[in-house]
Amino acid sequence: MWKEQGGAVCGSLGDARSPCALGVPGDPICISYLGRFYQDLKDRDVTFSPFSIEKELIKFCREARGKENRLCYYIGATDDAATKIINEVSKPLAHHIPVEKVCEKLKKKDSQICELKYDKQIDLSTVDLKKLRVKELKKILDDWGETCKGCAEKSDYIRKINELMPKYAPKAASSRTDL
Repeated sequence: MWKEQGGAVCGSLGDARSPCALGVPGDPICISYLGRFYQDLKDRDVTFSPFSIEKELIKFCREARGKENRLCYYIGATDDAATKIINEVSKPLAHHIPVEKVCEKLKKKDSQICELKYDKQIDLSTVDLKKLRVKELKKILDDWGETCKGCAEKSDYIRKINELMPKYAPKAASSRTDL
């Protein structure tokens, strides 16, 4: 069964938790990532032609990580992408179509884009690291581009995060009292 919600066609299997079922217009990852990309193009005075935008998007996607990289994969802007719908981004952006409209059209082409949502951010200045799961501690390190080699226990991950926090989250490190 298919339903149309906010201009996007999404598969509906009766799951009320589906991002499309929430009725949120546009996808947060799609809109924010392509919005940053569009602003970057404007800031650097790049020529707005489909070819140049496509080339710049592929370069921009090389820096993407996590779910933003997954978005790039879905639109075909990564080397390992199976499909290429990158022209569904480059042509509208070349004509200065709003990013929200571009994302709506992308969802019609690939409903998986609908499922991409940012994870909830952890406030490092107030969170008790001892109460987080190891998976969440690993994610903090992964977001920073770090690993914890030789970490076997939760306390090892906490020690590594506390060690690296001044480098990656200096405001959070200075506001913590347990260090």
